[in-house]
Amino acid sequence: MQSVINRFIDKYYIGKDFLYMLIGGHFPISGGLENAADLLLEAGGNTLQIFTKNPGQWRAKKIKDDEIKAFREKIASAGIDPVIVHDSYLINLATRDEVLKEKSIKAFIDEILRTESIGAKYIVTHMGAHKGDGEEEAIKILTDSINHVINETLSSPVVILLETTAGQGTQIGYRFEHLQQVIEGVKRENSHRVGVCLDTCHIFSAGYDISTPEGYEETFKKFDDTIGLNRLKAIHLNDDKKALSSRVDRHDHIGKGTLGIETFRRIVNDVRFREIPLILETPDPETMHKVNIETLKGLVE
Repeated sequence: MQSVINRFIDKYYIGKDFLYMLIGGHFPISGGLENAADLLLEAGGNTLQIFTKNPGQWRAKKIKDDEIKAFREKIASAGIDPVIVHDSYLINLATRDEVLKEKSIKAFIDEILRTESIGAKYIVTHMGAHKGDGEEEAIKILTDSINHVINETLSSPVVILLETTAGQGTQIGYRFEHLQQVIEGVKRENSHRVGVCLDTCHIFSAGYDISTPEGYEETFKKFDDTIGLNRLKAIHLNDDKKALSSRVDRHDHIGKGTLGIETFRRIVNDVRFREIPLILETPDPETMHKVNIETLKGLVE
């Protein structure tokens, strides 16, 4: 009983007031899915992101039934919610290359089924790259791919989260309009299956200046006007090693990069984000996520 009370306090008590807040991170699954949950709890978090397979390989080893059972029991007993899966880095649902596209669609469908099997709510995916074929064509192909994937997984409750990107190379997804076009292109009856994961490092590198109070308000007004804040289901909290509009994706620890500590103070005190999972993807998760989580909790006013 005491452990349940302690978990409640860890989840809701920050500073002098009880405050519902979802703070966690992406943790490695080496040693099993349950190990990632244990690392999260040791770091003081309550929401988790993981890969379910090696993100740099197409091949996916089947998750054993006993591992799924242990993981589901762990997250339920510890009150870890939501659990988010990030898909493979190899997947490109926006490519004109038919072989790669079909391989990506098949792999992404499998990722959704794996996500559902472990009891995770969301799957985050990068929007892909056009490889020189143009952004508009890539956005159209991506939209068609997402519709196909949803049609093949109609019974699944898993929500696909399109992640904002830094715009590195030929990536799409670095403008809010890109995400809006894809979401609007999803069949109306399936629109509940698509949302957005916003990455603070990525949008800053893409040119959205959230490092100042004025830029912060302007950016989220732009997001709301273009996409709608109701579509925002997760936020990746990462500082940025690079400059505004660099179009380079390099994550840094909270308050140590070009975004600065005040950016994150604004986010954790923004009532609009109280029920949105805030996920760290900063370097050295096994040692530094605890430090960064404590930093974020200390910013709550």
